[in-house]
Amino acid sequence: MTLTVIPSDMACGAQVRGVDLSQPISADLAADIRGAWLGHQVICFPDQQLSEDDLERFTLAFGPFGDDPFIAPIPGRQHIIAVKRAADETSPIFAESWHSDWSFQERPPQGTCLYGITIPPEGGDTLFVNQYKALAEMPTDLRRRIEGKKAIHSARNAYSSKGMYGAGDKGRSMDIRPSDEAEATYAHPFIRIHPETGCESLFGCAGYIVGVEGMDQQEGWDIVTEVYRWQTRPEFQYRHRWQKGMLLMWDNRCTLHMATGGYAGHDRLLHRTTIGAA
Repeated sequence: MTLTVIPSDMACGAQVRGVDLSQPISADLAADIRGAWLGHQVICFPDQQLSEDDLERFTLAFGPFGDDPFIAPIPGRQHIIAVKRAADETSPIFAESWHSDWSFQERPPQGTCLYGITIPPEGGDTLFVNQYKALAEMPTDLRRRIEGKKAIHSARNAYSSKGMYGAGDKGRSMDIRPSDEAEATYAHPFIRIHPETGCESLFGCAGYIVGVEGMDQQEGWDIVTEVYRWQTRPEFQYRHRWQKGMLLMWDNRCTLHMATGGYAGHDRLLHRTTIGAA
């Protein structure tokens, strides 16, 4: 089986054809897919017909399942989350802010898989930013200010009882379950070496960062917001347009992503798995 990899004309991203993911994939094929994934950061597989078993099997070809906190899995499964929105839903769009999935964990996940089941005729794109490129082109002075520093990551602003998805956030289709566990914090370097590519990358952003280790709150937040403005610039972005039956796979270690709206009046459903830390 020969893969065809078609790079996007944007800062990252590629389309992969020539594989039927409803069938088990060999170790050699998994290695080829991993190579495309590491090279392009975000890859999509169009025209797939995947069952829940298929999605889980594909995920496990690239690592263990990650721990998905604060969102209940779909019935009968432990590792698949439904990212869904009803046509008449009026609550804020889920994940409509830049982030790296679960960067607030002690060992954040490698990647995320997302499979399109019900896709609106318009809107709902997912945006990504290439954090290799953002770091490589970062102004020298800003890089100097974050070199060797660690950001403090936490889920509190999203998933605590007082967070965006807390007890007051009603009317959602998604089964989000706020918890005091969201108050936990872990520190990760602003600049990390990707464990597989060996390349330097920015890691995380303001969505899950609440401060900077060793700095007072205002001074730390000034740096976090300055980095945020830089790392999300349009020239570092890739815009992904969804199709029904498309599987998307991205590397959380060197990208940020965010959801977009624009599909009011239409249902939307995707199934998500997490590739845990190796």
